[in-house]
Amino acid sequence: MFGLMQQRPRLVSSLITHAARHHATAEVVSKTVEGPVHRYSYADAERRARRLVRALQRLGVGQQDRVGTLAWNGFRHFELYYATAGMGAIGHTINPRLFPDQIAYIINHAGDRVLFADTSFAKLVETLAPRIAGSVGAVVMMTDAAHLPELSLPAGMALHCFEDLMAAADEDYEWPEFDETTASALCYTSGTTGQPRGVLYSHRSTVLHAMTIALPDVMGLRAADRVMPVVPMFHVNAWGIPYAAPMIGAPLVFPGPHLAGEPLQTLMNEERVTFAAGVPTIWMGLLQHLRTSGARLDTVERLVIGGSACPRMLMEAFSDEYGVRVDHAWGMTEMSPVGTFNAPKATNADVEGEEGMRRRMKQGRAVFGVDMKIVGADGRELPWDGTSFGDLYVRGPWVCSAYFREEPDGLSHDEEGWFRTGDVATIDADGYMEITDRSKDVIKSGGEWISSIALENIAVAHPDVAEAAVVASHHPVWDERPLLIVVPKPGCRPEPEELLRHFEGKVAKWWIPDGAVIVEELPHTATGKLLKMALRDRYREHYLPDSGAAE
Repeated sequence: MFGLMQQRPRLVSSLITHAARHHATAEVVSKTVEGPVHRYSYADAERRARRLVRALQRLGVGQQDRVGTLAWNGFRHFELYYATAGMGAIGHTINPRLFPDQIAYIINHAGDRVLFADTSFAKLVETLAPRIAGSVGAVVMMTDAAHLPELSLPAGMALHCFEDLMAAADEDYEWPEFDETTASALCYTSGTTGQPRGVLYSHRSTVLHAMTIALPDVMGLRAADRVMPVVPMFHVNAWGIPYAAPMIGAPLVFPGPHLAGEPLQTLMNEERVTFAAGVPTIWMGLLQHLRTSGARLDTVERLVIGGSACPRMLMEAFSDEYGVRVDHAWGMTEMSPVGTFNAPKATNADVEGEEGMRRRMKQGRAVFGVDMKIVGADGRELPWDGTSFGDLYVRGPWVCSAYFREEPDGLSHDEEGWFRTGDVATIDADGYMEITDRSKDVIKSGGEWISSIALENIAVAHPDVAEAAVVASHHPVWDERPLLIVVPKPGCRPEPEELLRHFEGKVAKWWIPDGAVIVEELPHTATGKLLKMALRDRYREHYLPDSGAAE
């Protein structure tokens, strides 16, 4: 016997139609690539998204065709999110920070029919065009006629102006209904250990994910909030915020490419932002600007940090100096992306001091819809005791079951379908998960594991350190030992011995790195994470005799 409830599919278009009908006047504010601030309402955005469908249809885009985007967070990108998915096509957000060879690979692998791009990526598009001509038939620059750049494109690849296409289109389109398991969006991993891999989201997974991240014990979004997704819309759909905010009617504030500390602080204050989300490097830049300028955040109440581990210093500084709460979240492209969020329980909500901070520094507990487990080297599930390290596996309705255009294999999933994250983690008795390392980054010294992430968090708390990385280096006795690599703050030149003394009393003595190297900069991936692979390659023999490692 089935329940006697109405059957309505969970479609991405339902999020923007709900916002347009029930939060019609709520604002979508964008700091544009060209400079001025653009603002309109959810009702306006929904109308323009329907008009954009007609423009896409004139370009030959049909259901399940892929539409690529090279764009910052802004109103036109927002419209593309809804137009592509709403018509049954697939929006493919592309990370412009990848190497051109990788970008060309993923555009061709995805089979994008049309490529939309902000004007700041005009030169990149020209570079890519000859390599993607077999797939992409048209390039649309996301601007008006006054700012349309001249591009040299291969024969047969048409150039269009976004606003000219919109002016020629009608807004008579009506959102169709179809199976909610239909693909809605495509995002590729950063491909640090091979070619990028595509993760294909569905309407069902996207709507369920949006509903969950808006819950009180996750991002806790409210219609009264003013939400700024600083995390790029080309990075796992800005963590689902462009879907969750319209769902609950919260105004959106898009920063465009203006991500340095000063323009972020100015836009946050001018637009009365209350909630923002981004990676640690963004908030480090904002914190530095606030400290050096004496500026304040007038309305910001909460920041969410994900993408990589949040340094304790960052969490404490925003709270103690500016009254802004910082919460930790964790996820992956393969998870849409949110998997855990660090929110208190009744049993620990009043715990403060060192114990409270220790809990807040963990990546958090599983959100509804996600289950997780840690597995030892023998394949058996490990206990949730807060000390047992194991490979982290997850499953849920917004966790990928296979990569786009790849056959399922035992490398990414186990026999029961759990996704292998590649992280090493512990889970405590209250269900709080803590990433101790990537499986390829964990340091095994004398048969025992050492967490590079824990050591990095301690290192960046040193007053002279701007950024730090810890990698494994081969050792003639202990197999591997941790090596500290540090970028000092401007004007500082800490001594290696001083940096190593900073660890004393904070970790077990045998965890303390055997050496420290001072460098001018560290390599990063296209998403801003430390490129540990390059550091391991460079310093893997640092401790071996006659290694010739650079100091």
